[in-house]
Amino acid sequence: MDTWVWVLIAIVAVIVIVVVVWLALSKRRTTTLRDQFGSEYDRTLQQTDSRREAEADLSARRERREQLNIRPLTTAAQERYSSEWQQVQSRFVDQPAVSLGQADELVLQVMRERGYPMDDFEKRAADISVDYPEVVEHYRAGQTVSRSAASGEATTEDMRQGLVHYRALFEELLGADSETDRGEVR
Repeated sequence: MDTWVWVLIAIVAVIVIVVVVWLALSKRRTTTLRDQFGSEYDRTLQQTDSRREAEADLSARRERREQLNIRPLTTAAQERYSSEWQQVQSRFVDQPAVSLGQADELVLQVMRERGYPMDDFEKRAADISVDYPEVVEHYRAGQTVSRSAASGEATTEDMRQGLVHYRALFEELLGADSETDRGEVR
């Protein structure tokens, strides 16, 4: 066989190897992001034009989160916030809209104390999605109900559901960073 044929075979082999490696790395990235973000991966994918764009967004969130100094609450802060949450819930029967607004504010206070930036809502939700992908949708739903309540369009049942949504995120934020500690503070 001529030398040029061997060179051509080598070039084709290298191209095939590069493509196989690229596809494997792409699949691995997708799997890693899906595992980390769960349903948030699917939500982001639906809101973007392509898988590549969605994965770039999720990767950027993860990189942004790595730059933040998120810290667990002290035991005293956990107890203080738990007590405040109980007060917010107890006000719901008499003042559901006020209670819902206070729940939103309490979640913001906990986020602030833990070190999450207080940019606009979408950035807060994106930051939260990295650490708590399973409850970020609760945060979005609670925020939607809060906006409806502020404009007088939410029913008492809507506001009750909003409070439940906020509580799901609140409980996650209140806990420490380890998985075992998260389940202890409720």
